[in-house]
Amino acid sequence: MTGVGRLTHLTGELLQIRAGIKLQMVPYTGGSAQSLADVTAGRVSLVIEGYAGLAGAYESGQLKALAIASEKRLPHLPDLPTVAETLPGFVAFGWQCIVTPVGTPDAIVRKISDDLRAVLMKPEIKDKLAARGAYVHPSTPAEALAFVHSQQEVWRPALERVAMQFEKK
Repeated sequence: MTGVGRLTHLTGELLQIRAGIKLQMVPYTGGSAQSLADVTAGRVSLVIEGYAGLAGAYESGQLKALAIASEKRLPHLPDLPTVAETLPGFVAFGWQCIVTPVGTPDAIVRKISDDLRAVLMKPEIKDKLAARGAYVHPSTPAEALAFVHSQQEVWRPALERVAMQFEKK
């Protein structure tokens, strides 16, 4: 896991909660390169990291991927199972939203949203993102807000667990 409080750390915490297992968190400040060196050398048993950080090592055969935390199998890695195939409902992924200050006129918000959706739906953009393990899910501003609220609920147990660990120290 490449840093306390990062998505990789929280994914590990959520996995422990949902699977009823215990993992030892090893925080890496040097990012995926440090964790990859340790896992390939056998100093740690597994790494939870985003696909982009592991792709080279995976594709070269240095690592064996166990599962991906996306909702569905990746189109370019159809033999890689999802965590949800073993642990139903488990999904953990990074995402980005573009936001504007409260009070931005609706016409501007709609224009930005429509323009962004048009760019993201271009096949060449979708293909470049897919090669990095990222997939396009454009949404309306209302859908984006609902998604953010749903993600707050998904991650609440992991965040509460991390907060309790810090309170004990």
